[in-house]
Amino acid sequence: MGDVRVAPVRACLRDMGNSRHAAYAELQAVSNFSFLRGASHAEELVERAAALGLAAIGIADRNTLAGAVRAHVAAKAAGLRLLTGARLDLACGLSLLCYPRDRAAYGRLCRLLTLGQRRAAKGGCVLHRGDVAAHAEGQVLIALPPGRADEAFAAALAALRRRHAGPLYLAAHMLYRGDDRSRLNRLAALAERHETPLIATNDVHYHVPGRRPLQDVLTAIRERVTVAQAGWRLAANAERHLKSGAEMARLFRGHEDAVARTLEIVRLCTFSLDELAYEYPDEPVPAGSTPQRHLEALTWAGAGRCYPGGIPAKVRRALTHELALIAELGYAPYFLTVHDIVRFARGKGILCQGRGSAANSAVCYC
Repeated sequence: MGDVRVAPVRACLRDMGNSRHAAYAELQAVSNFSFLRGASHAEELVERAAALGLAAIGIADRNTLAGAVRAHVAAKAAGLRLLTGARLDLACGLSLLCYPRDRAAYGRLCRLLTLGQRRAAKGGCVLHRGDVAAHAEGQVLIALPPGRADEAFAAALAALRRRHAGPLYLAAHMLYRGDDRSRLNRLAALAERHETPLIATNDVHYHVPGRRPLQDVLTAIRERVTVAQAGWRLAANAERHLKSGAEMARLFRGHEDAVARTLEIVRLCTFSLDELAYEYPDEPVPAGSTPQRHLEALTWAGAGRCYPGGIPAKVRRALTHELALIAELGYAPYFLTVHDIVRFARGKGILCQGRGSAANSAVCYC
């Protein structure tokens, strides 16, 4: 694993040394879709990341992909690479960032989240390590250490390394807590011991420092106390905002490879929501035909029955126009489905009627 990554990391380090703006991608950010935790909209995070010149941003909300579309649209508008993923908070207490590398892996992540959410009441999600292992193919996993990375976490990381054959990293962040430097050194040693390369993150909860008061309010609501009563449950400072690559390189001085590896993960994850499209179920059609050709045959045959004296020129123009539009949009299978339902209902004497613009079309009438 290490040998494969040496060249890319060295290249990134050279780039960092040759530029005042170190190349960096923030991969641990949550939006307001992490309910009562994130204090910024996905769009705000994307826009700020672009303004800071980040190479990419990964928004991974807690046990959900709910904000993925908004982030994707904003990233396209800003010309910024977006990694679509989720933070998995497991029942055992272990937390992971999960980023799918391709379309198939994204499907597995969706099934994993569905599995966890169906086990819990609304708003909850119950996932176990075995669930992650069963859906781990094609995923990049990033283990998130607790406040104190003890032996229990080290054992969990070792078990995860044994079970996950794919890319596995260990996150580290510097949040001005007084022991950041010593904690970073301990995490680096842990990462080396378990062959889980260290990556730099900032555990982002809002896009700019000015959102810290709102994040405090969200924390207080989540903990069911007033802000004045929240005490140590509030973050100690306003550092959980997006930072530039140069600032992250300064914070991780001595561990610059942890900053460079964020770009390695960006290269691994090629999946984009642009790859998704609605896939209508297959509609049975006569052998050698297509849904569009079959719809056209049914339509012109129906028009002949509706206008036995000859199809009026106005109707013919309408049918030609509508069929061309249906072909352009790929809606023929849907029209055929409706045709089958209506034919069945009429055969059983069941009253049915259509509504909406498609139901009022000349194609449907015929």
